[in-house]
Parts: sequence; C-alpha cells; structure tokens
Amino acid sequence: MEELLWGRRIRAFRKLKGYTQEEFAKLLGISVSVLGEIERGNRKPSDELLEQVTDTLGVTLEELTSIR
Repeated sequence: MEELLWGRRIRAFRKLKGYTQEEFAKLLGISVSVLGEIERGNRKPSDELLEQVTDTLGVTLEELTSIR
C-alpha cells in the first residue's frame, strides 16, 4: 500500500511540473519501465532515488509523503 501512495504522489508532482515519463526517467537516470513500476505502486523507490525525485521536482520529502 505504501508503494502505491509513493507512486501516485510522484506521478502527480511529475505531471504538475510538466514532465513526461520519458523526460523524468532520463533526468533520474532510470528506465521508463522502472518509473512506470514505481508510479503504479509495483516498486518502492530507494532512498537515493527519492532524494533525486525531490531534488528534480523541487519538493520536500514531506510534501511528497503528505496525504491530504
């Protein structure tokens, strides 16, 4: 369940910032298929990847994990 929440939040912020999956995956240095697995909740991002995601999107880890 936690993976699904991570994925939904990452996808929402990615779209909000105007990145396609291809663009965002390239910036993170991962494949589109790995990003897709994360966004669908099938894979949990590593701590290192989460740091890259927050840096690239310009959000804090708290913003990424907050549930409203």
